[in-house]
Parts: sequence; structure tokens; C-alpha cells
Amino acid sequence: MAMATQAASQGKQVLRHFLGLCYLSKKENAIRVRIAQLKLDTFLKMYFKEFEFVYAHDPEKKCKPGDTVLIQQLPEKMTRLITHRVVDIIYPLGDTIDPISGKPVYLNKYRDEVEKVKELLGKHDKSFNYFEAPPRGRLEGIRDFTDKETYVKYYDDPNDPQPYGY
Repeated sequence: MAMATQAASQGKQVLRHFLGLCYLSKKENAIRVRIAQLKLDTFLKMYFKEFEFVYAHDPEKKCKPGDTVLIQQLPEKMTRLITHRVVDIIYPLGDTIDPISGKPVYLNKYRDEVEKVKELLGKHDKSFNYFEAPPRGRLEGIRDFTDKETYVKYYDDPNDPQPYGY
């Protein structure tokens, strides 16, 4: 932290990285990212989580809603809204991995532990199996329309269905 303050006082640009969650965006070649920050309430002497939304440049359109991404602040704004760029996708939606053990996680438990509990209690035929599930994105264009361009639907007309509007 002291090096960043010293570099900023010397007029150097400090590159900052943030971890955030992707959301849908109407901007072309950009995604909206929610960044969580802890703010101190001086009266209660407690930290509370607050969220900030920023737009990040994503020209390859590799990010999807729900992905956890690493973004970097740009040295200067690309547009009035786009102030960051996507560095990497840390976790795709639903594929969270514990960084210490390297095991996949479901909520707050390891997936293999959840499977052991299912075996002990009796596995149901219709229960979801993470290990046999296909990768995300296989239903693009069939049931998953996150790759389509979104727009606001201003009217309902049976002759003009507007399938990707919201």
C-alpha cells in the first residue's frame, strides 16, 4: 500500500486489479461488473459490504453473466462509462474452486463431501451429478440466450415477437 501511495505521489499511474461478478450489459464489447468493497462505519466501528458497478472492456465477449472475473483499471477512460478491462475469468458460473485445496465447491461444502453424504443417505435418481454434467455453454441458442444481443422490449406485438428482449 505504501508503494502505491509513493508511486501516485510521484505522478506514476498505479494499475489496480479488482475481483468482481459479471452482469448483463447493453454496452457493445463491454460487461458490467459488481465489485464488493468493505466500508467502515465510524460510529459503529464496523465494516459493511457495499457494491460498486463498473463497465469493463471485453472485446472477445468471453465473459458471461455470473462469472467471477479479474479486471484492471485502465490508465485512461476508454469511453465515458468504460473504465476497466477484463484480465481473466477466475471462475465460470457454477465452477468455483477452493484456492487452497484445489477442490470444486458447492455453496460452502466440497462437492465430493456432498456426494458422500448422498451415498450414505441414499442417492435419488433425479439428483444432479456435478461430475457427469457437461460444461457450461452447451445449450447456447437452445435455452441459454446469453450470447444473443439484448435489447429493451417497448411493446408487445404478436406479429413482432422480439425473442431476445426483456
